[in-house]
Amino acid sequence: MHPIAAELDRHLTDPVRTMLSEKGRAIFFPSKGILGQAAEAKGRRINATIGIALEEDGSPMHLAGLDGVAGLGPRDAFTYAPSYGKPELRDTWQAMIRQKNPSLGDTRLSRPVVTNALTHALSVCGYLFLDPGDRLIVPDLFWGNYKLIFAHGHGAELATFSTFADGGFDVGALKAALAEGKPGKRVVLLNFPNNPTGYSPTPAEGAAIRDALVESCAAGNDVVVLIDDAYFGLVYEDGVMTESVFTLLAGAHERLLAVKIDGATKEDYVWGFRVGFITYAIAGGTEALYSALADKTAGAVRGSISNASHLGQSLMLRTYRDPQYGAWKAEKYETLAKRYRAVRRILAENPAYAERFEALPFNSGYFMCVRPKGVEPEAVRQRLLAAYDTGVIATGDLIRLAFSSAPGSLLDDLFANLYAACGDVAGKGA
Repeated sequence: MHPIAAELDRHLTDPVRTMLSEKGRAIFFPSKGILGQAAEAKGRRINATIGIALEEDGSPMHLAGLDGVAGLGPRDAFTYAPSYGKPELRDTWQAMIRQKNPSLGDTRLSRPVVTNALTHALSVCGYLFLDPGDRLIVPDLFWGNYKLIFAHGHGAELATFSTFADGGFDVGALKAALAEGKPGKRVVLLNFPNNPTGYSPTPAEGAAIRDALVESCAAGNDVVVLIDDAYFGLVYEDGVMTESVFTLLAGAHERLLAVKIDGATKEDYVWGFRVGFITYAIAGGTEALYSALADKTAGAVRGSISNASHLGQSLMLRTYRDPQYGAWKAEKYETLAKRYRAVRRILAENPAYAERFEALPFNSGYFMCVRPKGVEPEAVRQRLLAAYDTGVIATGDLIRLAFSSAPGSLLDDLFANLYAACGDVAGKGA
């Protein structure tokens, strides 16, 4: 083991050390190499350490056509960001996590590490916590990119359990999946609001999820819970959790590591900025433990992409500091909530639609899913493209409809076309 990694290892508790993959135990942030030497030279009259080009006045070199890009100064746009992320943004995001999840109270959290949005954050977690052949426990209705990230990218086995039972989240299936095999490490991935279904748990379901995970710890398992909060905050119904399940797990057990994976992508409608975060919490977590995990996370970032976009981070930091930020965000939320309500109205006003497709439970996020009756989803998708000028996603035995990207004025047509296409494929006509 590299000496820096060995030093970090001293600060890991036995459960966390067990949770890490072989690569996760070995990774470290190279604080004593080029980066360390550059840090020692900072502020010197002559600094020939930095791997960027500077103008004669010491400002970052850049093309004249990019002057004043997005209203930022050169140092906030063109230079490298730290591999951990822009310090002010990390602190701002941690404060925002607490603001949006007041149930956290004074629970000690790690300082967030910035990633190249959520896909990269998920891959970093795969690097840190999954060895080839490890099981990743995940609901059977999941974002298809998980296969590419975890199965093909990190060699993990996706062990699925039933997402729904009796119109709600199937906590019993989660408990059964956790109980499979001999005691040891368990890695679980939860995504709420869920992609593809657009479902978030009720408070009772959230508590039951927490209890199932804590029971697994009590049974002798070291449990890592990866919490994909990509669509956090987009909840449209009363009686649904508005805080992340991270709040329930952050201090739940000394053998349960909660990993919050979130970012600006969907929460703040900046898909191309690629700004995400990883935050850790565990009962009894110390600053030394969290610092070691941050160092390992930043090491994985450094070893893959070096650092996330400084420009994107600076733009988001400026936005979060703007007094109008809350109003801007509320306006966009209401647009999506209005479309959600329109979908509910359409389904309620057209009971005949249930003859050809069944709507799965949904209450949040960007999407909802339907299960066509007696016809193949892919055939319906192709018919929609060919005859109705309509595109949807076919996934397994479901069709995913993104009301996030369909204008409200076209939602009635979307469902009417879906009904007609299902009838066409079944040979029943419109």
